[in-house]
Parts: sequence; structure tokens; C-alpha cells
Amino acid sequence: MGSIVDYFAQNQDFLLYAIAGVCLVLELSVLGMSGPLLFLALGCLLTGFLVSLGAITGWEMEVLGVGILAALSAALLWKPLKKFQNAGAGRDTSSDMIGKILPVTQEITRDQGTVSYSGIDWQARLDSAHTKPVSVGDRACVVAVDGSLLLVKSA
Repeated sequence: MGSIVDYFAQNQDFLLYAIAGVCLVLELSVLGMSGPLLFLALGCLLTGFLVSLGAITGWEMEVLGVGILAALSAALLWKPLKKFQNAGAGRDTSSDMIGKILPVTQEITRDQGTVSYSGIDWQARLDSAHTKPVSVGDRACVVAVDGSLLLVKSA
């Protein structure tokens, strides 16, 4: 065990590479790309590279380098990674009612309303993104289903 400690004490760049690898494996396997360990892994990897080049010496500067480079990578990559993470959301297919255009049988507001589907009057409310009521006789498009409540917008 002492030989591993001695090895990493003499080759601090390889210690930083090992920490980066462990952080990356934990990030991918346990956390599911939520972010924090990914940025720490990038900070350790970049600092290890600078230690290998001889640009950073001393453990105090290495710790500072890891912190600064992890924060910098988080600042630069946070928004692109969030956009990439949310890109696969796609169309909501949790209910076959979503996307249906239905006739309004009682004016639909944020508080109340009904639509007719298959001979049954269904409770409906306006989706939170829409504020203009849908009048009787108009058509409404189902955008989400919450139990037996249909969230709609004007069609």
C-alpha cells in the first residue's frame, strides 16, 4: 500500500488523472450526467495536464488549479449541456388524447370548462401558457392530461 502512496506522491499528475477517471465513472454510472462530478473530472484532467507540462508545481497550486478549472468548465459548459440534456424530450405521448381537437361544450377558462369526446363531456382547463378563454362551439386542442382533467389550448 505504501508503494502506491509513494508513486502518487512522486507523480502527482497521474493522481489527478486517476481522480478524474474515478469522478467520470461515478458521474456516468451513479449520477447519470447531472453535472458536478463531470466538472470536477474536467478540472482534474486539465490540471493534471498542466502538471505534466510543468506549468503547475506544488499541491497548493494544484488544488487551486482544480478549483478554478472546474468552475471555469462549469461556467462554459453548463448551458450547452443542459440544452443537450433536454433536447431529447420530444413530443408527449403519455396519453392518446394529446393532440386531439375537440368541440367545446362549456366555456374553458383556467378554472373550469368541458369538451366533448366520444359522446362524453370531459372536464377541461386552459394550459398554464394560455390565458384567452375558449368559447362554446369553438375547438380546443388537448396539450396534456392530468388524470381525467384535460389541459387544452385554443385550436
